[in-house]
Amino acid sequence: MGLFDKIKKSLFKSRENISGKIDGLVEDYKPQPKAPYRPLPDEFYDELSDIMIMADVGVKTTTEVVEKLRTKCEAEKIGDAGDARTALKAILADIMGSEPMRLESPMILLIIGVNGVGKTTSIGKLTTRFKTVGRRVIICAGDTFRAAAADQLTIWAERADAPIIKQKEGADPASVVFDGIQAAKSRHADVLIVDTAGRLHNKAHLMDELKKISRVCEREYPEAKLKSLLVIDATTGQNGLAQAQVFKDVTALDGIILTKLDGTAKGGIAIAIRRELGLPVRYIGIGEKIDDLEPFEAKDFIDAIF
Repeated sequence: MGLFDKIKKSLFKSRENISGKIDGLVEDYKPQPKAPYRPLPDEFYDELSDIMIMADVGVKTTTEVVEKLRTKCEAEKIGDAGDARTALKAILADIMGSEPMRLESPMILLIIGVNGVGKTTSIGKLTTRFKTVGRRVIICAGDTFRAAAADQLTIWAERADAPIIKQKEGADPASVVFDGIQAAKSRHADVLIVDTAGRLHNKAHLMDELKKISRVCEREYPEAKLKSLLVIDATTGQNGLAQAQVFKDVTALDGIILTKLDGTAKGGIAIAIRRELGLPVRYIGIGEKIDDLEPFEAKDFIDAIF
């Protein structure tokens, strides 16, 4: 199966929900053959807004997108709902953009997010992807707060055939990261991937912990490029957007890994994240296999949904 077909298959639920309803809307507002130009009515845009909001695009982003579409249709005298659908795709693809993450060497990659969003599996998948393109990777079990976090990460490290640096549960995460950096330097690793604890109930503690980890990275490995990716579970919808806002408030983020897109009918959350947080989606999770993490491509994503 080609990459686009793989993405298309994984977005089946979102496509059925979003594109299926928009196709129905297009049919409802189809002009008669050879009919003179008439602008699409307000009801068309209202119904389109409802479809997008229900797909978790979000009220703010939906309002902006639909107004852009209305302006374009009026300026270009688009009165055919099918042509408006094509224009909508172009607007969404433009909003999303594609910004592949640049792999640098050496690099420290902090993986951030609440428990249960797929951080551990994403680390295993990223490791596999990086190794496929010839990078030497070490995994660091920096989440010492959650019980069995290091054990679960070890399983994925073994699947990806990558070394893992860890300490006992309850250890200082910055101390584990220190050990990981020493291992990365001595073994000439290209990428050190660090798991972190995701405790949203105490933002101050979370911020202090992430700042401490960052200080250790900058002090012990100044030549390494430090980047952070936030993992969001697509099935949590607008709640995922709220989580992202909290993390964005406490630490610098370089982008998003959006997981479990194959399990949701509300793939519009990717559009809301991009527009409302200004963060690029770097990777999308489209399955449970170790190679089911793909770099995000806006055109492929929008095409697959439509």
